[in-house]
Amino acid sequence: MPRRQLLVRAHRGRGGSIVTTTERRDDVAEGFRGSVFDVDGVLVDSPHEAAWRDALKELMETEWDGVRAQSTWSPERFTPKVYQQVMSGKPRMSGALAALEYFEVPDAGSRVEAYAERKQAMVIELIEAGEFEAYPDALRFVLAVRAAGIRVAAASSSKNAGLFLRQIQLDTFAEAEGLSYDFVTPGLSLLDFFDADISGRDFAQGKPHPEIFLTAAQELDVPPEATFVIEDAVSGIQAAKAGHMAALGIARADDAEMLAGADADLVVTSLDDVDLDQLSHGRLAKRGG
Repeated sequence: MPRRQLLVRAHRGRGGSIVTTTERRDDVAEGFRGSVFDVDGVLVDSPHEAAWRDALKELMETEWDGVRAQSTWSPERFTPKVYQQVMSGKPRMSGALAALEYFEVPDAGSRVEAYAERKQAMVIELIEAGEFEAYPDALRFVLAVRAAGIRVAAASSSKNAGLFLRQIQLDTFAEAEGLSYDFVTPGLSLLDFFDADISGRDFAQGKPHPEIFLTAAQELDVPPEATFVIEDAVSGIQAAKAGHMAALGIARADDAEMLAGADADLVVTSLDDVDLDQLSHGRLAKRGG
């Protein structure tokens, strides 16, 4: 007997925003047909966290030294946990404002642009210097997902995502790993590998609103309920679930409990631990679990 499930339809409303409607229908197709990958923290160990931390330190110790005592900021308080909980997954300006408000920096709204610009200058220098790494488990996973016939999209709030993805050569990686796929051609970058890339676009609402992921599913031409999202941030997990998508949390910062608490369907510390065979059945499961 066919299984009944929730179908989410996404369409453009007034002003170009994503609007969703839901209905019940018979499940006519099993298995995931689309996947959406966040970039920073999922595919790439990027210098974003260091750039945000160092940019604020520089400002608080120079131009903003006069308000330092009125804030709660100190170099020691800007921890990886603060970055994950307060800033990760948010667009640049939203992330800057969130950090300034978290540390109770006076006149936060008027300081956002200066903070964001200082961070961006730092991160561009680091990217151009090659100061980042792709996660090998993520590259193995995205290749295996494509090999399973599942379409793949990149969807990051960061406008720098394309700079990372363009520098990652999948053909070189596959050769080094002893992997052979017909779709991995000479000179193939990770950016060119994706069926859709909506990273860095300006959306009306950022995560945890699902607009970015619903747009990715729409461009993959796959319904949300047949799509799973790979995220490392609580706001990203929440966005996936709000869009009625399956959520796979990758805990690279000792934050598995936080991701599970955000209602991730599966949390792993390495994407090598995901049971690839279960994807064809529409299930996120741990290998050997």
